[in-house]
Amino acid sequence: MTSHSKLNTAELQAMDAAHYLHPFTDHKELGARGTRIIERAEGVYLWDSEGNKVLDGMAGLWCVNVGYGRKELAEAAYQQMLQLPYYNSFFQCANPPAVQLAKAIADVAPAHMNHVFFTGSGSESNDTVLRMVRRYWDLKGKSGKKTIISRINGYHGSTVAGASLGGMSVMHEQGDLPIPGIVHIPQPYWYGEGGDMTPDEFGVWAAQQLEAKIQELGEDQVAAFIAEPIQGAGGVIIPPDTYWPEIKRILAKYDILLVIDEVICGFGRTGEWFGSQHYDLKPDFMPIAKGMTSGYLPMGGVIVSDRVAATLIEHGGEFFHGYTYSGHPAAAAVGLENLRIMRDEKLIDYVKQEAAPYLQEKIAELAEHRLVGEVRGVGLLGAIELVKDKATRERFPDKGAAGTLCRDLCVSNGLVMRAVGDTMIMSPPLVISKTEIDEMVGKIWTVLDQAAEQLGV
Repeated sequence: MTSHSKLNTAELQAMDAAHYLHPFTDHKELGARGTRIIERAEGVYLWDSEGNKVLDGMAGLWCVNVGYGRKELAEAAYQQMLQLPYYNSFFQCANPPAVQLAKAIADVAPAHMNHVFFTGSGSESNDTVLRMVRRYWDLKGKSGKKTIISRINGYHGSTVAGASLGGMSVMHEQGDLPIPGIVHIPQPYWYGEGGDMTPDEFGVWAAQQLEAKIQELGEDQVAAFIAEPIQGAGGVIIPPDTYWPEIKRILAKYDILLVIDEVICGFGRTGEWFGSQHYDLKPDFMPIAKGMTSGYLPMGGVIVSDRVAATLIEHGGEFFHGYTYSGHPAAAAVGLENLRIMRDEKLIDYVKQEAAPYLQEKIAELAEHRLVGEVRGVGLLGAIELVKDKATRERFPDKGAAGTLCRDLCVSNGLVMRAVGDTMIMSPPLVISKTEIDEMVGKIWTVLDQAAEQLGV
């Protein structure tokens, strides 16, 4: 077999086109364009096979929280693989790293959440939530409570259950989804959908759609409400300040579970360990992944509240659910070391007190640009709305074209950002410095200028 290090870009691209099916990709278009080959990374930077240096404004896929090139994480995986590369968590077995990681996660989770079920990804975590929510209500003698309420344009993974829980129409159209027992309510997207309401008015209205749906379906049929603290893949949708307090008021009235998807917001992204803590929420389940290992090895999980765990444990009986790689020892060892780095280097404090305030200050200035309708952000998350007319919020007629243009211009200017329709989003590594933030924002200004010129704005 030929070593990848001996293949040039064209050879790798040809091999890719012949054999590699990518996620979320138009393969016909990709084959014509050619894949971008990323060869190495360090800190917040990537280098492709042509030697181009790129600032990674998305932390990989929202996940490389401690940055690239951390030898401690590689060493943790190596040492664990030498001792115990794999064993399963079935048949009443466990391994030391998985047990210790469950304890370490419980230590930083909200105080009422002390149990973890391990998975291999965020999608698997949300599949697990679906199964565990329904198992809980069965054990409580309320087997009719099966329906889960989610939000339009939310994202909870791409497995059948995950994509169903999510509210993205393009995913539903390709798989005859959602599966039965999952319904959706409007998202709290004031800039795009708030109309003439103020943000506060819209926040209350969007939250009250939950109560309306509960009443429509009947409380005895509703098992849970699932939502991201901030909708990530949907375009960094940050709810108005009135949204979560009203959701909390509604949930206090009804006997349904709260699932807060922390796959993106968890492990420091908002300046707290979890987005639930940022918004003072008390969930029953928190799906996690991404930042728990900083993406160095695949791993996910579900943090479970004490009241749910007590029901599952005390009732007895087998929960017929799990994965080959649940609690994988090497991944767990990396997760443990990742949490140690975050604690010892005080990354949560750094994000909250330094990096996030500076990033939000700098990107707020982008709102002055003639192509920008709104800039919003929390922690090390940000979004830039691209519009044809700032005063009226009028979009460009070819939906998504402006975003795609800006995304491609980012690449040519040495920056990775993501386009969601005509919204540009960012989620840099938590270790990004102020100098690197300046560099990133400077590149964004350049991209906006180039895009505005091409769009005729």
